[in-house]
Amino acid sequence: MKRIAVLIAGLAAASPGISQELKIGFLAPMTGIFAQIGKDMENGFQMYIDEQKGNFAGAKVTFIVEDEEGKPPVGVRKAEKLARQDNVHLLVGGLLASTGYAIAPVSNRVKTVYVLSIAAADDLTQRDLKQYPYIVRTSWTSSQPHHPLGKWACENGFKTVSAIAADYAFGHEVLGGFQKAFEDCGGKVIQKIWPPLGTKDFGPYIPTIKRDADAIFSLMVGPMALQFPKQLQEAGIKKPVIGGGTSYDEFVLPSMGDEVLGHVSALQYSAALDTPKNREFVRRYREKYGKVPSYYSESNYTTAQMIHEVMKQTKGKWPGPEKFIQMITQLKLDTPRGPVRFDDMRNPIQNIYIKKVEKKKLHGYDKDELWNTVIQTYPDVSQFFTYKKEEFLKQPVYSRDFPPCKHCN
Repeated sequence: MKRIAVLIAGLAAASPGISQELKIGFLAPMTGIFAQIGKDMENGFQMYIDEQKGNFAGAKVTFIVEDEEGKPPVGVRKAEKLARQDNVHLLVGGLLASTGYAIAPVSNRVKTVYVLSIAAADDLTQRDLKQYPYIVRTSWTSSQPHHPLGKWACENGFKTVSAIAADYAFGHEVLGGFQKAFEDCGGKVIQKIWPPLGTKDFGPYIPTIKRDADAIFSLMVGPMALQFPKQLQEAGIKKPVIGGGTSYDEFVLPSMGDEVLGHVSALQYSAALDTPKNREFVRRYREKYGKVPSYYSESNYTTAQMIHEVMKQTKGKWPGPEKFIQMITQLKLDTPRGPVRFDDMRNPIQNIYIKKVEKKKLHGYDKDELWNTVIQTYPDVSQFFTYKKEEFLKQPVYSRDFPPCKHCN
């Protein structure tokens, strides 16, 4: 599946100020169980292009969307096609962490920039960075928001947690980050449950959750996020729930009900952020697409903004992959999610928000809706949180078995 949107104001030949072309290959799941997320990804990027009338500092934007289906092998094939046949200047997107890990080697083979606008695979901007000179991340690492969440949980009285997380790289890294910070603060993860990615029926898993835990940590992705809290409520379990960011992101929150009220999560974006820039972003996005923007939308909108900022510096000329990487990582921007800058490993440093699901009227809308209300902000959080980079990188990448579940029995 491919769509090409050449977005310019009027006919290209007649448009003043457009003398170059910038070809962007965009990878997102447009079919399958993650199709709604893929649409949110595309909408965010598309909205920014539309606002610029398809003109990035004199370069006409050609936006080529390929369906990677939420499957790493398909992502690899589509990335190769975009680079070799469509001759794009850069690749953007990929949803799953496992897709990010799969596409990164492609960027080496084709010597094409790969901008990780969603795929949160930790090690691509950590231990593996030197292997991949053409990648830069504009979003987050899987563990980045969940180090602060682990600290927050510990400092807010939770001593023991039973964890249930999707069984793939992203779930391993999210829970790993939470567990490390939670246990370094004095908490204990007493159980880890790993349902397969795409699980719909949690009947085999929910009864095994330890009843003596103070809280449940949940990391769900795609349709899993909708099903798990409903089935948890149906099972009569009323323990506090602390979730990874994708468990309650706005792509799924409007479809949820009172079963998620009071649930807490962490991420670098919330549509409930009460800042002038975000209020305006939410208004424009909702006006254009009829829904509240998710993190998937904001991240791709901001990624488009970052690419535009680089093109402004070059007056619309593609600077080449090495120079582009150098220039984008020097940016410091005020975005809908807040201030963003980069560390020396091409990953954003940004605010992390601890959020609670509440029903309220917000941003001028007169109907009670579910919002991820920000209850605490951790400013300027790097992918290493409060840990020293050199010491952090000596430990293994977060996995099913690291950190070990030393308090499990």
